Amino acid sequence: MDAARLAEALDQGEVEARRVLDSSPELSREEAAALALHHGRPRLALAWGREPLTRAAAHLRLGEVGEARRELAPLQGTARPALLCARAAALAGEVEAEALAVHARLLARQEGDAGALVAAATLLGELYLPADSRLGLRTLAEGLKVAELTGQEADAHLLAVLAHAQRTLGTGSKAERTAEKALTRAAPRSPARVLALLALGRSEEAGAEARAGELAPGWWQRLTR
Repeated sequence: MDAARLAEALDQGEVEARRVLDSSPELSREEAAALALHHGRPRLALAWGREPLTRAAAHLRLGEVGEARRELAPLQGTARPALLCARAAALAGEVEAEALAVHARLLARQEGDAGALVAAATLLGELYLPADSRLGLRTLAEGLKVAELTGQEADAHLLAVLAHAQRTLGTGSKAERTAEKALTRAAPRSPARVLALLALGRSEEAGAEARAGELAPGWWQRLTR
């Protein structure tokens, strides 16, 4: 119940979210930080949490690549830290981003981490799309296959990137349907929501979501140039 109250409060704003957390002694700060990140409040996630992966992900939402890397530096070479390192390189516009994302995908396969594998496929799809839309599409298809095999819904972020790929390849009606599906699944103020709105041509709404979530432009610029 406390988590549900906090989730609702996060959508109302930081002041209300802080008030609810202060009155919810059963909810740990780490749980609250993870909820804040999911609901597009990265600064609250940093204020509340000490877990390095959550903090690194929050810094990346804000475009704070150096700070994210400092959080990730002590962690072992497993899929999720590797994935965030790849995202950091992508946000910084570094050529190593692709190789890091491929490495993260390999680790995710070895570990059987379906969530990390989907996220790695999504990032690689983003990286491939500007130069080779069909390669990007095939890479995203791997993420869709993971969801199918695990009996889960396709990830909103992956679907949003897929919509951009479909639009690039000239399948506008399919892209619109995919983007609408992504939008229904995307968390508020998230990269997935911003990308889905952009794929639908709703740029003003996308800008408002990005500002509300303090989302760095690097999360969408690669797909909208």
